[in-house]
Order: sequence, then C-alpha cells, then structure tokens
Amino acid sequence: MASTADSIDLAPFIDHALLLPTATPEQVAQWCGEAERYGFASVCVYPVHVRQAAECLQGKSPRVCAVVGFPTGATTSAVKRYEAQEAADGGATELDVVINLGWLKTGETSRLHREIAEICEATGQPVKAILEMALLTQAEKQLAAEVCIDAGVTFLKTSTGWNGGATVADVQLLRTAARGQVGIKASGGIRTPEQAIALIEAGAIRLGTSRGPELLRLQASRPENPSLSV
Repeated sequence: MASTADSIDLAPFIDHALLLPTATPEQVAQWCGEAERYGFASVCVYPVHVRQAAECLQGKSPRVCAVVGFPTGATTSAVKRYEAQEAADGGATELDVVINLGWLKTGETSRLHREIAEICEATGQPVKAILEMALLTQAEKQLAAEVCIDAGVTFLKTSTGWNGGATVADVQLLRTAARGQVGIKASGGIRTPEQAIALIEAGAIRLGTSRGPELLRLQASRPENPSLSV
C-alpha cells in the first residue's frame, strides 16, 4: 500500500524554472506549455522572458515568476528595484529576489532590510527572498530569515541552485524561523521524487526545479503509484 508521502501530487508545488543563460523563446514556450499541462505553480524565468511567458500563460493557472538580482544579489538596490518593477509591469506576479549576501555578512542588515522592503512595496507582488543558504553560517541563516520576514517577503527561498542546493535541514530551519508567517521554497538539486517529498515534509510549499516533468514521470513509474499519471 502506498504511503501518504508516496501519494503526494508534486505538480502544484513546482516552480518550473528555466534559468539557463542560453534559454531561447522556443524553450520559454515549451516551459509554459509544460506548466499548463502538468499544473505547476509557476514558470520561473529571467526578466527578459517575462512578457513572453505572461502572454503564453494569460488566463491560465500557472503564475509567472521572475528572478531579480540573479544569481549573485550583488547589483545595486536601484538596479534591483528597476528590474523588479519592470518584471512586474511585464506580467510577473511573483519575484524571486537574491539578497545582498555581502551586507548580511558584514552586519549591514538595515540596508538589506530597506532593499527588500522597497521592492515589496514598490511592486506589490509576492517576493521570495533567495537566501543562498549554502554560503551562510547557521547564525546568518537565522538572521537573514528574520530580516526578510520583517521586510515583508511572502516566501523564504533556500538557494539559487548555483552555489549548492536545498537540504532538509535548511528547510526545517527556515520553517522554524518563519513561525507560519511566510512560505518556504526549496530550490536547487532536486533530482528525485524522494528528495522532493522529503523537502515538502520538512516544510516546503514550493519547489524550484527545471526537472518538473521528469520528477512526475519518475513518481508515476513507481509500482505503488499506478493512479498518478502524466
């Protein structure tokens, strides 16, 4: 008999990410089609692809998510605000913003707070703060979560995927830090249904991955899941 975990439908958790530097309009159209077909939460793209994705998904369930300051978070606050606003104006309804890790590590939390708060206020769209957990100490992870929650984010996101991926321990840490105030997005290195389910059980309510269709096919191919089809 399949367990509750085995029967979890992964599709509604998935932000279908297309963040290759070489991404083409044809791939954007493919990702949007897959998001609609499988029922993913969103398509996550660079700002340059937002308008196309918004046109592809107009009137459909998946949201359009744009990354901001990706992947380093080291652009200026003015540039991030402009990038975020342009993405929102182009049709992005979620923004995944990489925080300034240098400010976090040097204790300039007021600057970090102001930058994120201004993006939240200016765009009026849900912001997922990307904390890049693999590069932080335990104390820095906790501090980053507290600052970003206070600044008004809707989600805490573990990683860009460029410097290490999501771990169960980090999701659990963020879930505890969030105290139910914001959602948790696990992103980076999610290659199997088992990993995805473990992250969901740890507290993630979104999963950032470019392998969404593959994860669903792998899950559906399990003997214990004959009812899941793709």
